[in-house]
Parts: sequence; structure tokens; C-alpha cells
Amino acid sequence: MKNRSNAEKPGRFKAALLGWLGVDWRTLDSTVPASTDTAGQNITPNSVMTLSAAWACTRLISETIGTLPLQLYERTDAGRRLATEHPLYRILHSSPNANATASTYWEAKSAALLNQGNGLSEKQILNGRLVGLKFLAPNRLTRRRMADGQYQFFYTEDNGQQRPVQNSRLFHVPGFSLDGRWGVSAISYGARVFGSALAASQAANSTFEKGLQPAVYFKLDRVLKKEQRDEFRTNLKTIRGSMQAGEAPLLEAGMDAEAIGINPKDAQLLESRSFSVEEVCRWYLVDPSMVGHGNKDSNWGTGLEQKMLRFITFTLRPWLTRIEQAINKSLLPPQDQGRYYAEFSIEGLLRGDAAARAALYSVMVNNGIWSRDEVREKENMPARGGNANVLTVQSAMVPLDLIGTQNDGDSARAALKAWLDQGDDATQKQEPLQ
Repeated sequence: MKNRSNAEKPGRFKAALLGWLGVDWRTLDSTVPASTDTAGQNITPNSVMTLSAAWACTRLISETIGTLPLQLYERTDAGRRLATEHPLYRILHSSPNANATASTYWEAKSAALLNQGNGLSEKQILNGRLVGLKFLAPNRLTRRRMADGQYQFFYTEDNGQQRPVQNSRLFHVPGFSLDGRWGVSAISYGARVFGSALAASQAANSTFEKGLQPAVYFKLDRVLKKEQRDEFRTNLKTIRGSMQAGEAPLLEAGMDAEAIGINPKDAQLLESRSFSVEEVCRWYLVDPSMVGHGNKDSNWGTGLEQKMLRFITFTLRPWLTRIEQAINKSLLPPQDQGRYYAEFSIEGLLRGDAAARAALYSVMVNNGIWSRDEVREKENMPARGGNANVLTVQSAMVPLDLIGTQNDGDSARAALKAWLDQGDDATQKQEPLQ
């Protein structure tokens, strides 16, 4: 299916109807069709999502991004701190709009980024201040180039009504881009791969629907009259029913039955479906084992750890960076961009592994990087105050001069205290500077 030119642009009523049905006559990437007929399959975002591999990859990435804590930080002289008092913090972290939580909003935006190349939202402005973000489905947004060279955007609502969207109110996160402005659709560019996968799935369903039986033709040693052919076709229904019921059909008067087509084994049906899963996963940069595709690779121990590290580094990190930078550029006012910034907390991925969290907390506390109260805050526990909010290190760490002079921890602590007291006494004995 080729792109429509400006001369082939549908009327307003037809454009609204197509938008309501989820079909867009023009994509944001004008060089790639929104729908392609490949391997006899109509490739659209909805049809591709019927593939289990595409569904699993999209869910894995979008749900992971949606459940990661997204925080707004303020740069201070003492480091950084959570900017909970900033109006944008609630929008990013808790609820972008009245109808969605942060997790569902970022899931939908990430899924649109993955499959259609662009994540789009409309800024909700009240009294000149940003109060929310409304998700916009990319396949319902069209654009037209105006006389001044700028683009005017139009969005089709659920009721079929089309309304303009101001360019200044468009919050756009582009995916992988070839022009530096608009992301390209993975579904459009991968139409051949997705079409082959859909065709293989359809062929498998058809084969199993027929009980793994190939098409059968019947051969006679004589020419039949029209009445005889009609009677045979009527009786053929009974014969097929007997075959599907597992009964042996009765063939009379020299009739012979032979199979037409290739059996599933010769067609390598299972192998082609397995290869399709790997091909689909390659487009999403997801290891097949992470979406339940069995193979001989190790999914336990260090093998799983390395896969998780690769998933975070090469799959998640590019998407997180795109979203973070788009927030800092488009949602923060210019006067706040040098002071505030948004960032995903990847540490949230460790919440599913208690042993890994415990090891991380132990290292950070014992090396004086986090206090115990900071750890309690990450575990949603109340702060204890006092020494729990003090940075500490392992007490066995003593000055080099004292290493090897004591045999146990208590003696080492006593020696360290004496050494520190001597330093205090020496300081007190010093004469003040004139």
C-alpha cells in the first residue's frame, strides 16, 4: 500500500472516520507506509501485536519502563535532592492526568515509541502553568504543512471529531530517528519480518484446524455426469466428516484418494515459527529467553545476570535517556532547566531481588555512601534519626601506622581512640597564630 499524496488526501469526514477506526491516511514518517501488505498479511500495529513475540517484547519493555520510579531532582551545592515541591514532580511521578496513573501513562507512551516510533502527548495548561499530560495515540494524529512551512497537527478523538493541536503544546518523544526529528516505525520498516511471522502463524493455525490433515483429492477411472458429480460432492461431506472423526471412509467403484500439499514436517513449520520469534525479538533488541522462548542458553546464575545487564544497558537505557532528555527539554521552563532534571531510578529493578538489594545496601552503608535512614527510606520504612542518619564506615579500618599492632577488634578500636585523643591533645597544645 503506497502513501497517499497531498492530492489524494481524504475528505474531512473520511479522515475522521479513518481516525476513529484507528487507521491514519498519513504517518508522521512520510517516507514509510503505515500499512504494508507483506506475505499476504496486512501489517498494522494491531495485527503485529497479535504475534506472541511482539506482544511479549512490547510488554516487557513498556511495563519495565512504566514501573521504574521517575523522579525530579534539584541540583544544590550539597549535591542533589528530590524536588517534591516542584509542580512537575507530581505529574511525572504520580499522575500525569485525571484518568491515568504514572505507570499506565508511561507504559502506553513506551509502547507507542517501540512500535510506531513516536511517543506523543498534549500538554494541559491552566493559567499558563503545566498541570497535566494527555496521551495521544500516534495513529490518530495527522499533520499538514502550512503556508509558512510550519506543521499544523490534528487529533481524532474517540467520538470521531478531529481537533487541532498546537505545536507548542505537543510533548514529543522521538524513537530511533533518521532525520533527527521524527522517529521511524519499527513495524513499517520490519513489515517483511512481521508479515512472515503472521503468515507462519496463520499457516500453523490452518494446519491444526484441519487436524494436521493435508488436502485430499479423489480420483476415478471414468468421466462422471453432472448429476453424478453433484451427488459425489454431497457424499464428500460425509466422507470428510468420517475422516475428521477418525473413521475410515468407504471408497467405491475404483475411487482413489491422494494428498495434496506438504506435511508440517516437510514444510518445517515448527522451525519457521521458532525462527520468527527470534527475528521479532531482534527488532526489539530483546533476548528470546526473556520472553519465554526456550533455548539451550543458561537462564540461571551468571548467565541470567549477564542477560539482565545486557537488557538494562542496550535495550532499556536508550529508551530511558530519550524520555529523560525530552522531559528536560520540553516540560521544564527555560529558567529551570539548569537547576532541575528528571531521571529514572534503575535501582527499582532490584526490588524484585531481595538478596541483591541487601548486598547493595550493605556495601553502600559500610562504605559511608548511604546512611541507614536513607536505606530505610528506599524500603518505605520510617526514619529513626540520630545515628541512623549518620554516614559510617567499618570500624576495622584503622590508620596504616596501627595495622598489625593489635589482635582483635576491641583492641583496635581502643588504639584508634587513643590515637585520635593524642591528636586532639596535640591540637589543644598548639599556640594560637599571632
